[in-house]
Amino acid sequence: MIPNQTPADEYREIARRFTRLVDAVPDDQTWERPAPVAGWTARDVVRHLLEWFPELLHQGTGLTLPAGPDVKSDPSGAWRAFSDGVQAVLDDPATESRLFSHPHIGELPLATAISRYFTADVFMHTWDLARATGQDETLDPERCAVMVDGMEPLDDILRSSGQYGPRVEVPDDADPQTRLLAFIGRDPHAG
Repeated sequence: MIPNQTPADEYREIARRFTRLVDAVPDDQTWERPAPVAGWTARDVVRHLLEWFPELLHQGTGLTLPAGPDVKSDPSGAWRAFSDGVQAVLDDPATESRLFSHPHIGELPLATAISRYFTADVFMHTWDLARATGQDETLDPERCAVMVDGMEPLDDILRSSGQYGPRVEVPDDADPQTRLLAFIGRDPHAG
């Protein structure tokens, strides 16, 4: 997380960018274009975000996010309904004192858990969606630097989770976005 930014503001900023990408997808054919994640389409990028987080949130807090349209028929509507639900949780004053507790993660403040696990995932998958749909792939360089610097010491743990592909080799002086993408297993130069 960027210093002096609340988890609610952080999510608002990152989700706003992702929402703009989702809303700019021109047609159903574009949703079926391949994404940088092997075997995924652009629609699968959105589907991934909508599918894994609700269960984790419910297991860790008992909260249930409101259901929206099906991602298959309305990816934009599905994302908006879901994202609005996440933002409502973060904006709720009760979230400040609420804990997230999970057997594999431990216990931490709910807003921190959302920031660390979900908001970060939305940020990284922003590049995947942009690449798949032919949109601007530029990510915030400061946020990229903060993320990759925080992830690198956890390389073995993160890599063994199966959530990241093999690290892609890039020059030592690569920019923060290239370093982050390479760390999570994306080849930023692949077409």
